[in-house]
Amino acid sequence: MEEYRRLLEQHGITWGEELIPYVGEVGTSAYLMNGYDYWTACFRQLGGARRDMDARMGELDLDRVVRDALGGDVLDNLAALRLTPEGSRLEARTLAVLDDTPLATTLLLDSQVTSTVTVTVDGVAHAVPAGGARLVEITSDSVVVAERPIDLSPLARRAPKARLRLRAGFACRWGVTGVDGQGWYPAGTVRALDAHLRPYFHGDDLVLDVPAERLTVSVTRGMEYGTATVDVTPPPGEEVTVELTPERVYDAAARGWYGGDLHVHLNWMGDAPATTERAAAAQLGEDLHVLNLVAGNVAGDRVYDKDLLEAWVGRDLPWSDGRHVARFGVEYRNDLLGHVSAFGLTGMPTHFHSGFGDSPDNHPNSVPLTELRGLDAITGYGHPFHTDLTDTDPPDLAVAAGRNCSAREIVVDAALGLIDSLDVLNHSSVQATAVVYRRLVGAGNRLAVTAGTDAVLSISRRGTASSPPGWERVYARVDGPLTARSFAEAVRLGRTFATTGPWLELDIDGCQPGDTVRAAEGDTVVITARTVGPEVEWLQIRTADGVLAEGGPAELTAELTVREPTYVVAVAGGRRHPRSLHPMGGYAHTSPIYVGGPVARRADVEWCLRWLDLLERLLRSDGRFTSEAQRTAHRDLHERARAVYEARLRTT
Repeated sequence: MEEYRRLLEQHGITWGEELIPYVGEVGTSAYLMNGYDYWTACFRQLGGARRDMDARMGELDLDRVVRDALGGDVLDNLAALRLTPEGSRLEARTLAVLDDTPLATTLLLDSQVTSTVTVTVDGVAHAVPAGGARLVEITSDSVVVAERPIDLSPLARRAPKARLRLRAGFACRWGVTGVDGQGWYPAGTVRALDAHLRPYFHGDDLVLDVPAERLTVSVTRGMEYGTATVDVTPPPGEEVTVELTPERVYDAAARGWYGGDLHVHLNWMGDAPATTERAAAAQLGEDLHVLNLVAGNVAGDRVYDKDLLEAWVGRDLPWSDGRHVARFGVEYRNDLLGHVSAFGLTGMPTHFHSGFGDSPDNHPNSVPLTELRGLDAITGYGHPFHTDLTDTDPPDLAVAAGRNCSAREIVVDAALGLIDSLDVLNHSSVQATAVVYRRLVGAGNRLAVTAGTDAVLSISRRGTASSPPGWERVYARVDGPLTARSFAEAVRLGRTFATTGPWLELDIDGCQPGDTVRAAEGDTVVITARTVGPEVEWLQIRTADGVLAEGGPAELTAELTVREPTYVVAVAGGRRHPRSLHPMGGYAHTSPIYVGGPVARRADVEWCLRWLDLLERLLRSDGRFTSEAQRTAHRDLHERARAVYEARLRTT
């Protein structure tokens, strides 16, 4: 923690990581979350395409990127001093402060003149080039001079202090906001915002100082609970106790299902280096049954939380109990071939990343996957795809050029049995990932649907990354008590569904996801899908041939006459909803129930073979190798996968 705090103090939010595109995005995320377009502002400044950014990041002025992306807006954490030919003017959202506490914030120096302007902040001169921008840390007590002293009084207003005590009877997620949306937190708590810009913190019987004004207090406990809300106006100088308990929407554990988030970072750059105590508070406050904290690198050799992985590998973290399991796992990262996460490790891995900076793609992802399998881990690809695909699209967009973290090797590793799952629920394109997932299953690969938020506990403001762990979950049907091993085994068997909030059931004559229905050609089976959750607006039952039935939202039944082996999945969805923190809204997707035996559809197998052709082309254009042996290792792996798919073609 001392090292991480030192990195933050020396380098800011990026902790000294190499300035590659997504490091730049994290560096600006405190200002550009929730709709402000970092990428467009970068392209406007640089010109060119996304793939050119890797080599040109050093040319970017990120302060200008923030200014340009905001388009004239001011934020709760970013005031603006507009430097114009007519003079300077301050624009700000006025925030409440208690007693004599100064407001700490950031000031954007925004030049709209044709020559360099010097602005002095607390005695330090900042030269702002013509048409340029600078971000400067200030307080409401700072002295800012731009030819004349600037009146900073619009930054803050004084409010009399009161106190709230919050009780639910068990650990929960709380939010306390003023009439202007300003959040209030207990002392020492990370000032986190979720993807809806709602302030939140975790715990029970908590005390916090607040303004003696009307406040809204809300409490929830992850997706299995609703949200309870009350308005309160505490008198100045007094403490008011708020007792508020959220109601359950459903109880998964009572049905033998347990929800997990398989991709969470404790530390991974950010503004708030995170302790394991923060992870414990988040897991218990969200009632998240399984938490996988992954050690991983960002843009170089430093692997965050590697020491914690070494200390705890194969063991439950101390706050685990009969209802909650927390483990340290790992994320293996190659930006060309895809990022892989692992849960349930029994030993320390030796592979963490390849292909970063100037380092080569010295081996396929199959190498670390084989090692992780040898350590008893379940493996899967996370945040797989970033460009939407439809059911009828070829795979070309998914394998397009550029080192953008897409899961390019997944078609290979699935064929060779090296992965157990795919995070269909992730922070990127769920729609594209679902398409790829169903193609892979249709081509004969048995993979479980899983979920990984990629939440980062050391980042307080970055959309889905600063949302609480478990805002998406994979639910697994576990035999017996919940343990890391029983949960991992349920995922291996495909007894899962993934969701942003809705409960989703799928049943075929008593069989559930992961099961096989023994049906002969000509048999008719009855399929039922059911949901629980206010965000659900539609239900689908899908087979390898596409949508079999659509309706809902609460229940949908269909009959299927078996003509050949197929799979059945259920999908549920709805528009944006306060319960859902993914931009696409409410969504859930089951793993398959297999009907009639192993599935291998010609169209899906040929789709995967097309993918292998594209992958070969990608490695020729974007792969980085220092020897022919490295290149040959990739080629040989692809040929092994090709042989598997071609053998399946012969059986269709």
